[in-house]
Amino acid sequence: MVFVVVLVVAIVVIALVMRAAANPGGGGPRTPRPPRRPRPQRPTRPLAPDDDPEFLRELERRARRDDGSPA
Repeated sequence: MVFVVVLVVAIVVIALVMRAAANPGGGGPRTPRPPRRPRPQRPTRPLAPDDDPEFLRELERRARRDDGSPA
């Protein structure tokens, strides 16, 4: 029975030591975390080339040039 009590006390002590080691403040009152920076948003691009206005302009420009009209 004494072994079980010693084991429980040892587990509690180990848990407290690990918790104190994880806290950079050393176990004092918790300091608020600095606010997270928002993730930079990726530029949204059309998924298909036929939805891309720049691609469509280039196709139209090429088609006009192929027709023999001045570019």
